[in-house]
Amino acid sequence: MKKPTLSLSILLLLCISYSCRNDKKLSRQEKKEVVENYDSTTVKTTVGDLLLPPPYATEAVTKESKTVAWKDDQAPKAPEGFTVTRFADEFDSPRWTYIAPNGDYFVAEAGTRNSADRITLLRDTDDDAQPDLRHVFLEDLNQPLGMLVLNGYFYVANTDGLYRYPYTEGDTRIETEGEKIVELSASGYNNHWTRNIISNRDGSKIYISVGSASNVGEQGMEKEEGRALIFEVNPDGSGKRVYASGLRNPVGMDWNPVTGDLWTAVNERDELGDGLVPDYATRVQDGGWYGWPYSYFGQVRDPRWKDDPHPDEVRKAIVPDVPLGSHTASLGLAFYDAKTFPEHYHNGAFIGQHGSWNRSDFSGYKVVFIPFHEGFPQPPEDFLTGFIADEGNDEVYGRPVGVTVTPAGDLLVNDDEGGIIWRVRVDK
Repeated sequence: MKKPTLSLSILLLLCISYSCRNDKKLSRQEKKEVVENYDSTTVKTTVGDLLLPPPYATEAVTKESKTVAWKDDQAPKAPEGFTVTRFADEFDSPRWTYIAPNGDYFVAEAGTRNSADRITLLRDTDDDAQPDLRHVFLEDLNQPLGMLVLNGYFYVANTDGLYRYPYTEGDTRIETEGEKIVELSASGYNNHWTRNIISNRDGSKIYISVGSASNVGEQGMEKEEGRALIFEVNPDGSGKRVYASGLRNPVGMDWNPVTGDLWTAVNERDELGDGLVPDYATRVQDGGWYGWPYSYFGQVRDPRWKDDPHPDEVRKAIVPDVPLGSHTASLGLAFYDAKTFPEHYHNGAFIGQHGSWNRSDFSGYKVVFIPFHEGFPQPPEDFLTGFIADEGNDEVYGRPVGVTVTPAGDLLVNDDEGGIIWRVRVDK
């Protein structure tokens, strides 16, 4: 048999290499057919009916925000009865804040590009609820986000794995090498590089959120191994199992203080138009499957998978509990388990929305609040706004991400673009 020519060999290799890939780009005519064949869909969520437009009901657009600096006398806007001040500033992309059991504040400074790759320690030494000591606690990391103090270790979730370091309460710097106890994938384009961690109540398990390697599987599903899910592991890294999957980019996680359920905020897929797909917050069911990339909000099929629809996976997909608006980049989540705020806020959840890029008008760029009644969510409402400076010029002051409740009952909001951590307090 004659050997293939060089050009044919290359073509065959390309076909093999891309056999599991689907660029998931529909032509203009295919999009038109989707609009003609898809109807609007009403989905029943825990907080009420959600009307979803057909895919491509509007063009998918790119509208990137440009950051302009906050002035010294400016701050985001909270509801009447609250005051917003700077808790700390001059950070390089302060994406996340973790408060240790002894009250120390740890800030992960990291980003998609030109990442600072460090954790900064803040400490209040005079009990005035304002940090007055600041140290570089860990550096030369690999896009860190989630942090945890547990059983004499300081845990860090880098994009490539879960690490732990020997830790003594009160340490201001760690110099020792960390031990990687869980390998995590950083495959694909890895725009979803963040890895968050949280332990259960008795510290016997750690949960790790890992976002997808792509928008909708266009990098090839082999790249999605170990992605778009939440893992459960033992504190030593053993016993890794998938706790829930089909979650495009879960980041914020917290425990419902009334029911004890794990909740997460999920950043959903793009490029289906202004109205799709809404981000969401949801109770995470053990073993639950949430549809990504084949469907969304239950059984609503993603048209980009028309040639390989995966009906069995679509059929079992769970409808998430609380829609949070399309392209809002809902990433932060924290239940308010303190008593300092008015009763309306007790046991509810704050969500940090980093803000849109794939929508003709900005969405997100704020913190929303989900009231809960006897452990069950109600429709979300705006809480902290004022991050958009001039939408006509695509200008924003900052982009909120992580949200954290302090021991004093204040709310900290990480503004990674502004380099600031804001504190929201009840008026004295």
